[in-house]
Amino acid sequence: MSDKKSYGQVLKSSSIMGGAASITMLIQMVRVKFAAVFLGVLGVGVVSNMLVVQNLVTTFAGLGVNTSGVKSISEAVVKGDEAALGRVVLALKRVSLLLGLVGAGLTVILSGVLSNWLFGDDAYTAEIALLGVAVFFTVIANAQRAIIQGMRRIGSLAKADITSELLGAVIIIVLYVYLGVKGIVFGLVAFSFIRFFVAFFIVRQINILPVTVTWKESLCLSGNMIRLGVAFMWTLLLSTAVLLITNALISNQISLEAVGIFSAAFALSGMFVNFVLNAMQADYYPRLVSAVGDKEQMNKMVNEQTEIGLLLVTPGILITLALAPWIIIVFYSTSFLPAVDLLQWFILGCLGRVVHWPMGFLQIALGKSGLYAGSQTLFSLVHILFIWIGVNAFGLVGVSIAFASLYMFFSIWVMLYISNRLTGFKWSSELVFLLKRCMFAVGLEFAIVSFIPFKFSIYPAIAVFILTSIFCLKHLAGLLGPEHLVTRNVKKYLG
Repeated sequence: MSDKKSYGQVLKSSSIMGGAASITMLIQMVRVKFAAVFLGVLGVGVVSNMLVVQNLVTTFAGLGVNTSGVKSISEAVVKGDEAALGRVVLALKRVSLLLGLVGAGLTVILSGVLSNWLFGDDAYTAEIALLGVAVFFTVIANAQRAIIQGMRRIGSLAKADITSELLGAVIIIVLYVYLGVKGIVFGLVAFSFIRFFVAFFIVRQINILPVTVTWKESLCLSGNMIRLGVAFMWTLLLSTAVLLITNALISNQISLEAVGIFSAAFALSGMFVNFVLNAMQADYYPRLVSAVGDKEQMNKMVNEQTEIGLLLVTPGILITLALAPWIIIVFYSTSFLPAVDLLQWFILGCLGRVVHWPMGFLQIALGKSGLYAGSQTLFSLVHILFIWIGVNAFGLVGVSIAFASLYMFFSIWVMLYISNRLTGFKWSSELVFLLKRCMFAVGLEFAIVSFIPFKFSIYPAIAVFILTSIFCLKHLAGLLGPEHLVTRNVKKYLG
């Protein structure tokens, strides 16, 4: 594939998943707004804690088979082995059913402990136990989504995201309006079922060769996925554990309301980069798996994905920095304005995530599960250390400073070293050129909004956003070639 076509493929997948992420972001904005209005800061803190519990147990119970399943399915698709594909899909469905039941049971057993840890008493024990139903449906929904992703049905995956978010938001909002805080857990359960049902319906439309395989054979096959998946499970578990520790630290040292402020800023920062990260998980990862054995091609894919990611994300980061107070008010309410400082630091760290992630997928695609688990463990331990230092030194905003420090000044460089050892990876001269300019623009914008009052900073901040957006569009056009629709439009309107 020529460079122009390769960049075009990256942009296409990023656009599909990015478009879906934009729509789901708008839906989430409405949902979050209702949560802020009808539940208040305290209620948003409860939502955050419940989500952490659900994600923690789901990650542990899932054993990473959805991620390793994508790899197994992608390999079967590349080989054109329909029988092997059928066996992998059936094994994934069966093991996810068993793991979902285990996850539900664990949630019930640990409900009292988790309630005391996160809320300081056992007042939420029953609600956490009910989350077991959400855990069950989430585990099997993730397996269904892995099938769609492994077969690179990016359009179907985007439709699943939009449909699930839309239906889920309607039900959750109704529950918030009529039940208030008591409707939080029922909303999470309903949303998990909708995600499962939508993914299940899409998978049924995919033509997969029926196979006759015993449960014993399926469990043996799933054993291979579990061995690789445990490393992925461990890393996801670490990420969720970091969030759990952070929530508990803020709740115990500051207040539950502060958890709501933190979760608002963290959620908003993720929304504005998730369209690129979702594209990486949905299309880039399976493509990277298909190139295993050709290190030069893999390195080329990493550089291309990073370039496209920077070009798409940088303008979004800049406008978020410029309009942070307005964004907080629109998405939440004036009660959440203390989250502005946190949001700005989180956004700074998100630039590092966009650079970090493409290199991280090298380890997963190569099946280096031990190395991946080890590096992610290091990152999580350093993150917890940074959070502890940050909270004690700067209070609540220290959590976001820790996030930015981890991704901008630590994980990128460690991941670059590891990737170089694995495949001889180096940043291309083109990527270095782009990275310097994007980091300069974001650093300048951050300085403007940090040291100048908002009523004065908005004008130079918007100017930096406009100039950088023009640069990113022209650079993107240069990567795609003169025949691409984006290039023609850029030449037409920007010259």
